[in-house]
Amino acid sequence: MTEEKKQNLSSENFNSTANLTSNAVYPSTLTITSRDVNDEKAYNPFEHRQVKHPNSVLGSIAHLIKGCLGTGILAMPAAFKNSGLITGLIGTLIAGFLCTHTVHIFVRASQELCVLAKKPSMGYAETCGAAFTYGPKGLRSWGGTVKNIVDYSMTLTYLSLVCVYVIFIGSSFKEVLDYYIPNHSLSIQTYCVLTLVPLVLIAQIRNLKYLVPFSAIANFLIIIVFVITMYYVFMDLPPITERNMVSDVAQWPLFLSTVIFAMEGIGVVMPVENEMAKPQKFLGCPGVLNTAMTVVITLYAIVGFFGYVQYGDEVKGSVTLNLPQDEILAQSAKIIMAVVMYLSFALQFYVPMEMITRLLDKRTSTNYENVIQISIRTILITISVAIAAIFPNLELVISLIGAVFFSTLGLFIPAAVDTVFLWDRGLGKFNYVLIKNTLIALISIIALVSGSYVSVAGLIEDMSGHGTQHNVTV
Repeated sequence: MTEEKKQNLSSENFNSTANLTSNAVYPSTLTITSRDVNDEKAYNPFEHRQVKHPNSVLGSIAHLIKGCLGTGILAMPAAFKNSGLITGLIGTLIAGFLCTHTVHIFVRASQELCVLAKKPSMGYAETCGAAFTYGPKGLRSWGGTVKNIVDYSMTLTYLSLVCVYVIFIGSSFKEVLDYYIPNHSLSIQTYCVLTLVPLVLIAQIRNLKYLVPFSAIANFLIIIVFVITMYYVFMDLPPITERNMVSDVAQWPLFLSTVIFAMEGIGVVMPVENEMAKPQKFLGCPGVLNTAMTVVITLYAIVGFFGYVQYGDEVKGSVTLNLPQDEILAQSAKIIMAVVMYLSFALQFYVPMEMITRLLDKRTSTNYENVIQISIRTILITISVAIAAIFPNLELVISLIGAVFFSTLGLFIPAAVDTVFLWDRGLGKFNYVLIKNTLIALISIIALVSGSYVSVAGLIEDMSGHGTQHNVTV
């Protein structure tokens, strides 16, 4: 069997994450040239993409902003505490550029791989596997293995993100209710458990199209929270000179992993791009990606910088938890942000369930489909709530997840995929693509090792009893 036939057979293994049901055909301006494409007219994936509920450009921007703009923005002042004002501001801009760049090269590679594989669209894991399948000859047999490994890693990543949402919602309600009902104070663990039923209910929404209103409402509410938070942040702002310009280097790993966690929405990117009515507008200038990330980076820098100036080393895992407890406006911001996390939950939960649903689609029987879906979603959320109750330290959990998962999926893997895909297609003058991607991979490894070490050390200290009081206030 020829190598070309092997490639064609291999491409059959890659199923689109957006291959729902047929609908209209969308025109495309995609132009991709490749040595592997011998057709007189190259296959245009956008013209073959059939999506039952396509998202508009504005809807896609809303989804992407919401995917990147969650609990992370409120953790930015705590990140600046671990870096200092100057280091934090520079680091945020650099991290934002890196996250945007890695998403760009990954989506570009995915679109070009769709041409080679003659697929209308690919998901994150499919793109990773296809990069090897259509990459250097010595790596082509690894395509299926890489796809499966990344698939399970992505699922685990976004299930861990559920824990952060649970901790955040529980902590916000505890802060408010403990003040107004001091005689019936409950533990943070109890509040985490109380989130179970509402989260299970909203997790039953299974279509991105129906999540657009939730994202729109969440984006509107987060603006309200942002305005209220900034009101208190800028109220009687202390002199900048009272804060550290550059913090202890030993704390930088916590800053880096928190920022990566905050900005990285790689798991939401491909589903959003795959279900766009006009996917050719995802990249480019201004484009969906650049527009969304410009908004995200700007907001993160503002909240992080001035949040730390206002609260200094007393800042908590979420800056809303530092707002005054004796003012209704401040307390309402905490509750509103908890609602935002609730409305955003289904979008984040869509990522792991997308992979699980694809596995279920391989079943020969469709009996009890709804029962199975409901059961799986309920079980996964129950496990996540239990883990959140065991480790309710918001700041350290965010840092750990950012270090372990998002540094790998958001930085290392896109750099590796881009390198493998372009290995035989040209790495640029002086191999600058290889050098650039190697640097990105090194940053990812540094964040992984150092961030994990510092975060785990902090969690162990909490479990030993030193962090009991701290857990309640976070």
